[in-house]
Amino acid sequence: MAHPTFDVIVIGAGGMGSAAAFELARRGLSVLALEQFPLVHDRGSSHGHTRIIRRAYYEDPAYVPLVRRAFDRWYDLEQRTGQHLLTECDCLAIGRPDGEVVTGVLASASQHGLDVLHLGASDLRKCYPQFRFADNYVGVLERNAGFLYVEACVRAHLEQARLLGATIQSDEPVVSWVADGNSASVTTTKATYRAQKLVLTAGPWAGHLLAEHGAMLRLMRQTLLWFGTNASEQFRRDRFPIFLADVPEGPFYGLPEIDGRGIKVARHYGAQELTSPSQVDRLIHAEDETPVRAFLEKHIPDATGPLRDAQTCIYTLTPDRHFLIDLHPRFANVAVAAGFSGHGFKFCSVVGEVLADLVEHGGTRWPINMFGFGRFQSTS
Repeated sequence: MAHPTFDVIVIGAGGMGSAAAFELARRGLSVLALEQFPLVHDRGSSHGHTRIIRRAYYEDPAYVPLVRRAFDRWYDLEQRTGQHLLTECDCLAIGRPDGEVVTGVLASASQHGLDVLHLGASDLRKCYPQFRFADNYVGVLERNAGFLYVEACVRAHLEQARLLGATIQSDEPVVSWVADGNSASVTTTKATYRAQKLVLTAGPWAGHLLAEHGAMLRLMRQTLLWFGTNASEQFRRDRFPIFLADVPEGPFYGLPEIDGRGIKVARHYGAQELTSPSQVDRLIHAEDETPVRAFLEKHIPDATGPLRDAQTCIYTLTPDRHFLIDLHPRFANVAVAAGFSGHGFKFCSVVGEVLADLVEHGGTRWPINMFGFGRFQSTS
């Protein structure tokens, strides 16, 4: 019996995989995207209703060209689908003047000519009385930011990929894959498929599929929490920004109230590490709520209402918490995107383009040098 054959197989159809499938199909390639769970599921990293998108990227100025392109590609996807996927909203970075977040935002803004507004402690209190921070905290406001509707984005990429001829198959776990640099085959619980090229975007399962080349990846359980507010009108997006707060207890982030659940708040990092994706506890416990509620009581006291909703997700972390986007160390026909470390979803639209470049041309015009495998191999 002949094995089905494609130009490219994509393993994993979440945020990155759906974008890659769309971009490859847009270029006229025959594409198979394989997803082990139902499409647009809540077991990995591409769910939770909203994700922040911002240009003044404190993590490193090198991300700015990528996120600029990501905005363009999200707008293009909206135009293709007629769907509302990205809502513009101010983004406020809060921290000490010499802290990582504030200095990082200012560095990216300076290097790339981004328009930001520096707020001293008194300005911060005047402009945003919802916050309570000591006099040694400042703010940096970016107007050109927003948030994405995460499940809608994944669904839109998958729908567009299908319209362009891609085959999308759900509920089909991958058992193994092999490649020789010129061709690849993927065996699932249902069949074996062959292709010239392979794209691996398996999220928390990437470490297992990459074997020794994914040994550096670590998993972390995260919780997303929604709290009721005492004055909903004060937390609308025209009055209350997306925020990133760099405090001694760790970084926290949040989004304004956009539906009846209240504001969304989470602690970034600092949670339980996992040994495998199947280990994640999807129930929400009191200890998940405690640090976030303590942050709100101290810094946003009018947002300490009842916990109205909560979800778990998984971060896949690299040692330096920058992305892994590269060709496989052994196989030039296999492109890998993994380790997005809890800040990657906003880049899906451009990462799909980068992955298509890598498998089609062996390189890309977009700056991804800092995301290569080599940085881990040289330190092992």
